[in-house]
Amino acid sequence: MSALLRASSSRSIARRYLPLRQLRPRTYATELPRPPPPQEKPEVETFSDTSRPQPYYAKHPPTRELPPIKKTWPVIVGAIFGGLAGWVAFMAYVTNQEKISSSVVRQIMRAVREDPVVQEVLGSAIRPQPEWWLNGDPLIRGKISQLQGNVDVSFRIRGSKDSGTLYFTSIRKEKGLPFTILRFKVIGDEGTVILIDAKPI
Repeated sequence: MSALLRASSSRSIARRYLPLRQLRPRTYATELPRPPPPQEKPEVETFSDTSRPQPYYAKHPPTRELPPIKKTWPVIVGAIFGGLAGWVAFMAYVTNQEKISSSVVRQIMRAVREDPVVQEVLGSAIRPQPEWWLNGDPLIRGKISQLQGNVDVSFRIRGSKDSGTLYFTSIRKEKGLPFTILRFKVIGDEGTVILIDAKPI
């Protein structure tokens, strides 16, 4: 009896430690009989030179056309001209502000307001005519260069009765001498010419 127990226990131990492949039957993915090998030999491609890179689209043409390249030069040219125009406008505005605040323009307006003929033609409250595109400031045309001894300006003025254009030209012959007035007049919009007699500025 003990011999039977030992034999059964040894068989159970052997089954426990046997590999899994010995306990399960083998299975194959293919079924027999297998198909015979191909009789035709594979084609072998030979090359006479080293391989060179080729463009991808040589063998695989695109299925759709590429989008056209946008031209950027009009934008660049427009930006350059816009920048130059803005710079010129800024410099013109700054120069006009310097002329308005100069002592020459203030003395010219003082002489115009004190002239009785100008008051009779243009009326009272004579002042430079403002421009809307200059934010209410007048436009002073011409040049003011006291260091070089040359002043030549013209601008619009208005009073309670009428408006006109003022012209003033003055030069300095030598350094240290006062300016000599060559032209100082007001031409009204109706055509009246008023010559202003003023002291050298």
